[in-house]
Amino acid sequence: MEPYSTVRGTEGVIVDSARKLLLRFAPMIYGPTVLFGLGEGAVSPLIPIAAARLGADLAVSGLIASALVIGQLCGNIPAGWLVARVGERLTMAIAGTIAIVGAMGLIFSPSLGLLAASVFLIGVCAAAFGLARHAFMTTKVPLSFRARALALLGGTFRFGMFVGPFIAALLLGLTGTTASAAWCLAVCLVACVLLVLLGPDPERVLESEAARLDADERRARALQQPADTGEAVTGSIRLPGDGDGSDRADAPRREGVFRTMARYRRVLSRLGVAAASLAAVRSARQVVLPLWGLSIGLDAHTISLVVGVAGAIDFALFYASGQVMDRFGRLWAVMPAMLLMGTGFLALALTHDLPDAAMWFAMLAAVIGVGNGLSSGILMTLGADVAPQHDPAPFLSSWRTLNDAGGAAAPVIFSALAAVATLSVATGAMGAIALLGALGFWRWVPMFVRR
Repeated sequence: MEPYSTVRGTEGVIVDSARKLLLRFAPMIYGPTVLFGLGEGAVSPLIPIAAARLGADLAVSGLIASALVIGQLCGNIPAGWLVARVGERLTMAIAGTIAIVGAMGLIFSPSLGLLAASVFLIGVCAAAFGLARHAFMTTKVPLSFRARALALLGGTFRFGMFVGPFIAALLLGLTGTTASAAWCLAVCLVACVLLVLLGPDPERVLESEAARLDADERRARALQQPADTGEAVTGSIRLPGDGDGSDRADAPRREGVFRTMARYRRVLSRLGVAAASLAAVRSARQVVLPLWGLSIGLDAHTISLVVGVAGAIDFALFYASGQVMDRFGRLWAVMPAMLLMGTGFLALALTHDLPDAAMWFAMLAAVIGVGNGLSSGILMTLGADVAPQHDPAPFLSSWRTLNDAGGAAAPVIFSALAAVATLSVATGAMGAIALLGALGFWRWVPMFVRR
């Protein structure tokens, strides 16, 4: 079947139908996303604690915790290969099932090596799960509704990651053991796999909806046809398979991950690098703000409150980001986001020794939160915009690898700069990366993304 995004135009009735379709397969896309994010959010803060209880020092505990990000980075390429061969739904089910094995490893690990391997495996499965959702939404959601759908997808995952630590804290208080968070992850993964396998199949929903729309269209055309005059018909007769997607002889041939990477190297080396800068700034925000609060002498409670408020602002804006992108264009969301985060970091770098440093910290953390909220879903949306629509998974694996590489590199760059210079210099460097990324988006989005 032809991808639903190209079956019809952007008329109001079709957009309304698309919204109904999103609601119909929400149990298969948005529900599992919340569950996966909730389980991952519950277990992530406690991984270093579990490592410490097995005898790891602070450096080794941090390394084991980073295995989650490393797994996501390494899992994108094989995930693209898997999605291209078995499809999105089966890939999500496979990733969720294997992640359950990783959760069991977290619970019963007798050694640091097995704990690290389990964390790495969960990261790989998270990459496969995320890529499968991304590829599905790329091919099945109408272009006029794409940014809102993907922003909602990102928002549901953020919701899970936001609520997960609170559930972990509650379970830890009730049980007194960090294994309870891993059990929470395992239960969420089981529910996630069941939703994917037993929920309504979006493919069939889309096919039945498209068939209904085709029938309505044919019925409307029949009512508008003139009466039969007995004259010969001079036009060609449309046969089954002519232009309806059932005849695959002229369909684009599927390509492998590395061949797709080489074919789209131009967009990846330009727009992809700009996207990596956004991922880097997002990741740096999670490191910069707590360390800045400690550096100016705030206690843990105040830092948590400031970071929590910034996160709440971030979460509140996720759907607004999709609205802006769909109505005005991608640049109208990504440029304000990058400029707000860039200027926020640069301004923060100048406030360390001011008398009202705590006030500036709270205010600029909120500004950075607004910028991050306005960027919700933009990386997935831009990836969907420039991916080949007939087979997006191989391209999206490269796109997501670049994004994850930017997110993984930012904390390392920040820590290195803070070690050789000062915290203010490192924070200002994150702001400079954001402004350079804004220039990249301003230059490359109009070139590669159709309005």
